[in-house]
Amino acid sequence: MTTRPPMDPSLYLVAGTDAVPGGALIETVAAAVAGGVTMVQLREKNRPARETIELARRLRAVLAPSGVPLIVNDSIEVARAAGAHGVHLGVDDGDVAAARARLEPGSIVGVSAGTAAEAARVDWAVADYAGVGSVFATGTKPDAGPPIGIDGLTALMARIPLPVVAIGGIGPGNAGPVAATGVAGIAVVSAICGSADPKAAARALRALVDQARAARG
Repeated sequence: MTTRPPMDPSLYLVAGTDAVPGGALIETVAAAVAGGVTMVQLREKNRPARETIELARRLRAVLAPSGVPLIVNDSIEVARAAGAHGVHLGVDDGDVAAARARLEPGSIVGVSAGTAAEAARVDWAVADYAGVGSVFATGTKPDAGPPIGIDGLTALMARIPLPVVAIGGIGPGNAGPVAATGVAGIAVVSAICGSADPKAAARALRALVDQARAARG
């Protein structure tokens, strides 16, 4: 495991080969980071572990000069083998404390929570951040629950004693209001991966996040 970079989820890109046109994942992530992405999660649901490990290693190498941490979705084994900086676990992806015990010291552990009941199941003492949503309807995660909206996001933030990253259907048309809730960051998939210019898309989203924060003081 490489040394952990600072965790800044301001603009959190969730990316995988299913989401990037033409399979140009490495180039898309590099461009997005140049545009202002601060964390990257590799989400590969259908590839063999050995292929995902190789892909994660390539992403880690691309991200290294920027200091942006690489998180692996679900798989502790892939994260360890690839030297990633942590994992993100869904509500049914295993015990957070057990995951922490299997990772290198200083690793980042993120968890998902879309309802109050899901939030109640998490051991917040051993996680680093919570991904909360889906805030809006999304087509990139078929098993996402019903959208919780801005009000649901705000209600869950009050229950979660960790930095909250909002996810689900977030793009340039609604990123500002989401960021204005005081979340630690926004996570996006298609808003960057589906763009013809990932760098420009990331830059625009980052500007909305920064503007919302400035307005909150």
